[in-house]
Amino acid sequence: MPSISGQIVDVVAGEIYPGTVSFDNDRIVEIKKIAEAPNLYIMPGLVDAHIHIESTMLVPSEFARVAVVHGTVATVSDPHEIGNVIGVDGVIFMIENGKTVPFNFYFGAPSCVPATVFETAGATIDAEGVKKILERDDVVYLSEMMNYPGVINKDPEVMKKIEIAKKLGKLVDGHAPGLRGQALDAYIAAGITTDHETFTYEEGEEKLKKGMKVIIREGSAARNFEALIPLLDKYPDHIMFCTDDQMEGFENGHMNLFLRRAVARGSTPMAAIRACTRNPVFHYGLKTGLLQVGDPATFIVAKDLKDFRILETYINGDIVACKGRCLFETKKIKVPNHFKCSPVTAEQIEVKAEGKKIRVIEAIDGELITREVIADAKIIDGYAVSDTKKDILKLVVVNRYKDAPPAVAFIKNIGLKHGAIGSTVAHDSHNIIATGVDDASIVKAINLLIQSKGGLVVVDEEESLILPLPVAGLMSTEPGEKVAEKFAMLDKKAKELGATLQAPFMTLSFMALLVIPDLKLSDKGLFNGKEFTFVSLFQ
Repeated sequence: MPSISGQIVDVVAGEIYPGTVSFDNDRIVEIKKIAEAPNLYIMPGLVDAHIHIESTMLVPSEFARVAVVHGTVATVSDPHEIGNVIGVDGVIFMIENGKTVPFNFYFGAPSCVPATVFETAGATIDAEGVKKILERDDVVYLSEMMNYPGVINKDPEVMKKIEIAKKLGKLVDGHAPGLRGQALDAYIAAGITTDHETFTYEEGEEKLKKGMKVIIREGSAARNFEALIPLLDKYPDHIMFCTDDQMEGFENGHMNLFLRRAVARGSTPMAAIRACTRNPVFHYGLKTGLLQVGDPATFIVAKDLKDFRILETYINGDIVACKGRCLFETKKIKVPNHFKCSPVTAEQIEVKAEGKKIRVIEAIDGELITREVIADAKIIDGYAVSDTKKDILKLVVVNRYKDAPPAVAFIKNIGLKHGAIGSTVAHDSHNIIATGVDDASIVKAINLLIQSKGGLVVVDEEESLILPLPVAGLMSTEPGEKVAEKFAMLDKKAKELGATLQAPFMTLSFMALLVIPDLKLSDKGLFNGKEFTFVSLFQ
């Protein structure tokens, strides 16, 4: 009977002791305390409590191959990115692909496809579609209910989806940035159990006191760890960790980075470990196991409880990663996509001046929210253009599902001094989004994306770099290491061209996310996320 000895981290009892774990096939059959054991730490595998696998630009099977190296054995995954592109078939693709590897993917049914009626998505998942997905035994919850105005105002379609989840005994995840007071009360009363969009301590504490679980996020563009981590000390049983949207690679770690940072700032190792083991497993009813007799033999071995470097990862009794190397391979996949638009011209993105003042989207580094600012337009020959001296660049969104006039606005804080960047990862409908210093560069970027049927791109006068994303325009078919290498090259090039944001591509991807205030751009126009209405570019 296989066994392993070390310091047992019992997250249920809340104690650490020397012991031996014995397992037979895929189950733990005995955990025995012993007098002495190696100074290695055996603990439950780590869980990402809210993630869009699509945002990693890897298909689920390839994500798993990268994640297990760092001790992640399970994810609570919302597949609404591919849902917005392909619909129910896209969700099923994610579920089935995840089953081809030894990993615990717990997918949800996307609740908001499309996220709003103010943009063009590639598909719709209505209440009947949600029911079809939720009726599957391998789907565990209704994914983030982003339409919080619809919940508060009891929109019939929104409430129908929530009621379906309740009747099937499945949880409902939340998405309510900045929601407080009576509006929050109404949101919670509808049955919403979590929130990962919280960005201030006070907001988080109010949600916790009112019974919600707060999932502390540290993704590529939205970084809320520092603001919220003090909540872990006060509410240790009600905090979870998540990456949500992480675009860069996993060279340095995944969920183990949360543990490292939490302990470094003063949290106890037990509280930190519970936040990405016990707490999500208990909340969602996951079958991953918590290193208890009778549980699946799914656990990890860490060198210490400070750096949390993972030495080995076991899933269902099999070692799947050892000393930084994954021990399983992935299979070839059939590639789904959805691209039906023609190349654009520079004339299509010209902005005829209708005034001297313009509304500008101000991007905020490390946040998904934006600010609306009023600025003087730079006008040349009667047309508003990018103004690099003021760091105000033209922003364009192109409908990728059918030919339609591009939507054009202006954005501040991207920082480019030359060229353009573009992407088909543009939450939530994943139309084409690009920004740059001149129309020729922007058009070049957009048309390269159309030609490739999806990807990320950086262009200037001399060269073009592209990371193709042929799977729904969101994910690559290449190994994670290759994707990380190519992405690093694009990120470096964007910053050489002047980009000042920590994660320029991820920030760009959220500039079309209308459900996050203040000002965003959809393929239909400039949108005020507070008032939920379109607004004019010129004042």
